[in-house]
Amino acid sequence: MENFILIFHFLIAVVLIGLILLQQGKGAEAGASFGSGASQTVFGSAGSWNFFSRMTAILSTIFFVTSVSLAVIAKNKTVVDSELLPELEVIPFDSALETDLPAVQGSTESDNSEVPQ
Repeated sequence: MENFILIFHFLIAVVLIGLILLQQGKGAEAGASFGSGASQTVFGSAGSWNFFSRMTAILSTIFFVTSVSLAVIAKNKTVVDSELLPELEVIPFDSALETDLPAVQGSTESDNSEVPQ
């Protein structure tokens, strides 16, 4: 099932790219309003905007649905193994205070009296 959706997703993407490349820009409509070949178009003088816009909307919706379905399938296939995610090690509070850092010479408890505790 996943391979079928993946192939269908790829075909929809290719058709959607081709359909978008076939569409004319907004500037092309300005020239057609002065009578330069508007009656010689394939879709008539009304233009192809309705056909291309509807097909683009339909194909983009199908593309979105196949994308979400592929994401759900991939999520359901993932398995988290206990070796990849080990249990958290509990560190005792006393050992967290002990450090291997060398002590600063000349510092005493009375030197740190300004530090709030």
